[in-house]
Amino acid sequence: MTSRLLIWLTFILIFFGLAMISSAGIYLSQKNFGTNYYYLNHQFLFGFLPGLLLFFIALKIDYRFWKKISLPLILLSLVFLILVFVPGFGATGGGAKRWLNFFNLFSFQPSEILKLSLIIYLASWLEKRKFSTQSVVAFLFIIFLISILIAAQPDIGTLGIILAIALSIFFASGGGIKHFVGIVLLVAVAFALLIFFEPYRFDRFFVFLNPDFDVKRIGYHLNQALIAIGSGGFTGMGFGKGEQKLGVLPEPVGDSIFAVIGEELGFIGMLATILALLFFTILSLKVAKRTKDKFASFYAVGLGSWVGFQSFINIASLSGLAPLTGIPLPFISYGGTALAVLMAAAGILVNISRKS
Repeated sequence: MTSRLLIWLTFILIFFGLAMISSAGIYLSQKNFGTNYYYLNHQFLFGFLPGLLLFFIALKIDYRFWKKISLPLILLSLVFLILVFVPGFGATGGGAKRWLNFFNLFSFQPSEILKLSLIIYLASWLEKRKFSTQSVVAFLFIIFLISILIAAQPDIGTLGIILAIALSIFFASGGGIKHFVGIVLLVAVAFALLIFFEPYRFDRFFVFLNPDFDVKRIGYHLNQALIAIGSGGFTGMGFGKGEQKLGVLPEPVGDSIFAVIGEELGFIGMLATILALLFFTILSLKVAKRTKDKFASFYAVGLGSWVGFQSFINIASLSGLAPLTGIPLPFISYGGTALAVLMAAAGILVNISRKS
């Protein structure tokens, strides 16, 4: 039953995301490419179709296979992260180096692949560990190495999600409260320093505290998102009838797509989206609780925390409940790598559910 629910919920979220991208991206598609559905077509061809193949492969392969190749997977992900900084491979966009471009044939975002490979690796590694000071230090070293590479891109939003995933698996695997609290405090201090010493991050944090500050520049993105959400009211303006996506709201197909949902589908649409993502998280944790295999349990916790934390941060930042950060809404926002990797991750979870 859980397996069927996971499959249905995954594809409901995906097709809802494709529908919203088709609506949110019409203006930008016309403006940038001279066609109405560039973003929809791109997401379908380079996100959904590869993701569908990966989903069915993951569905058929016994989940224990991923444990056997966990080390090569994480090492390959780290190589991809390093290649981002190599001229000729790394592609820059919006002042950040987050993409790999191979000979102009195809590009992808290594940090999205890292999320899945890190879950698999930590689930495999922590399955075999008994907690001691030595194992905690080893855990911190792994996370520190990854954090340096992600922060250098820079991509602090993704770094936050990766740390949340790692800490969730660490806690689920039996990490003591003392160690857990200590690591959380260390992470909090590191993030405070990253915010304080980077002007644009400090500006975002200041706008979070004072949304009315400099609404035409620093606070522009947040205020336009709040206008979109507020304009939708209870039932929304109607699918395709939103106005903020018409060159006003930044990133309407990407990080800000939840604001488009709010404007076009209203409170009802936002609530349904939140409940669907929450239900996926709950089902993941249900699989984690039911299985007796530690690796499978830790994997399910990691995936559930990935979808849960990333959804919360995206929605909270657009609603003024957290500082604005550029991370996509899982399964829904535009981004081929993110969608394909999430579909592969969901396929592994369904395989675990079926064998529990």
